[in-house]
Amino acid sequence: MKRIFFTAVLLCPLYKEVFAQTQLLAKSDMIKLDFLLLAARKRAIQAHDPAFQKAYAELREEADGFLDWGPVSVMQKDGIPPSGDKHDYMSIAPYFWPDPSKPGGVPYMNRDGDVNPEVKDYKDKENITKLCDGVYTLGLAYYFSGDEKYARHATDLLRVWFLDSATRMNPNLNFGQAVKGVTTGRSYGLIETRNFSFLLDGVDLIKTSKAWMAKDQDSLKGWFRSFLYWLRTSRIGLDELNTKNNHGVWYDAQSLSIALYLDSTQLADEIVLRAAGRLDAEMNDDGFFPLELKRTTSLHYSVFILNAFFVIAQMSEQTKTDLWTWRSPSGKTLQRAFEAILPYIDSEKPWMGPQIHPFEFKDAVPLLLRSAQRYGCTSCLEAIKKITGDQDGRLLSNIL
Repeated sequence: MKRIFFTAVLLCPLYKEVFAQTQLLAKSDMIKLDFLLLAARKRAIQAHDPAFQKAYAELREEADGFLDWGPVSVMQKDGIPPSGDKHDYMSIAPYFWPDPSKPGGVPYMNRDGDVNPEVKDYKDKENITKLCDGVYTLGLAYYFSGDEKYARHATDLLRVWFLDSATRMNPNLNFGQAVKGVTTGRSYGLIETRNFSFLLDGVDLIKTSKAWMAKDQDSLKGWFRSFLYWLRTSRIGLDELNTKNNHGVWYDAQSLSIALYLDSTQLADEIVLRAAGRLDAEMNDDGFFPLELKRTTSLHYSVFILNAFFVIAQMSEQTKTDLWTWRSPSGKTLQRAFEAILPYIDSEKPWMGPQIHPFEFKDAVPLLLRSAQRYGCTSCLEAIKKITGDQDGRLLSNIL
């Protein structure tokens, strides 16, 4: 009954109007797919419902753009990881800078919220982010259109990054977010693979294609089985598991997406319960997350952690615990956390914490969209209008 209600609400004229005005969500905060809702969207598109044709055309255009991009691989970086193996992923910590008082600037020092432009010298992070976006977008274009060219290119991207022996990434992040003069890799590097959750949605969308063969699926599952083992047993993975801020929640989000991809239902149940425990432990009685409020871009990180919880909640519908409606013994809920942040992301109130860079309000659109669906938040629609103005719609808001 709940699913039918949500689909019916989303097809009402007011929702169509709002979704038609949403512009370009942040690539790093894509929406975890609701496949029942997606099927309803596909039926509407195939029936030439005018409410969705513009978004569908823009999806095809964006996907066509990806046809000219890649494939990319970890072998394309200039630097050699400390292991001596270019198949290992490598990046540097974004908020660490050379210390001008030290010879050679090392060890680097922390400047929270300020991104060191040196991160662009390490292409793995940039490429893996765009790879996830590309597979996700191409998968959606194939799902709605049935055009094999999108699935073929998504398959090429996946094979080169994950499967081909000459170019595949080793299933670890031992050298993610290194800090020069301090460490060759640290647990915070795992935030850079959080979009695997969305890439795996793209894989699900192309699994009926002739291009994506059974051996590809088996091989990719093998890669993610190895990566999940690394996540759960390595020092870096365990450090991230035990991190008590947004990093721990995103660790749960990507671990959960992999567990579900591998049909590890018992593990998936355990991860959702762990994430629920994080919500209870890290959220205060006012609905905020004190560890995020301490950051120099505290509104950004307050939204960022909620995006992670929303991704988990979407997947939790496949487990024994529905995080959308879960309530802790102390009365804490995900809905309460959203309601606490809502006045600040719809600009009703000025943000009370530090925010050294302007907040990108579009980063909050995934929260507003899913809250409109899951919690019946009618003011969320007006908030989306404030954020997007009169700009034309695009894929993630209009179709998903």
